[in-house]
Amino acid sequence: MLKAQAAFSGFSVNDLDKAKQFYTQVLGLAVDNETMGLQLKLPGGGGLFIYPKEDHQPATFTVLNFVVEDIDEAVDELVRLGVSFEHYDNMPAKPDEKGIMRGLSADQGPDIAWFKDPAGNILSVLQDK
Repeated sequence: MLKAQAAFSGFSVNDLDKAKQFYTQVLGLAVDNETMGLQLKLPGGGGLFIYPKEDHQPATFTVLNFVVEDIDEAVDELVRLGVSFEHYDNMPAKPDEKGIMRGLSADQGPDIAWFKDPAGNILSVLQDK
């Protein structure tokens, strides 16, 4: 069995300055280190490493989920900060006008809404209770 001392996730972006502004000013994450990229502190104690890549291709899946207490409040705040939410038609339930797929009321998982970072990577906010 692996005996790791710590773990973190990472993905690429095409513009590190835009990523830093978005992840710190819009999402409110703190920068822990800027050596070779951005080492960010995640809520709950995890870490995220974002690194520049010239031939960056955005992820076609959700790379980072933010669990929130009130999804409507979180979506409204992010919209106020300039974030646009995705509207996916290939999901078990249709998203509402805000882009929130209401899984809790349909007993189909969390309430979740997806958005993209400036590099096109897919992120989400979700409420699971």
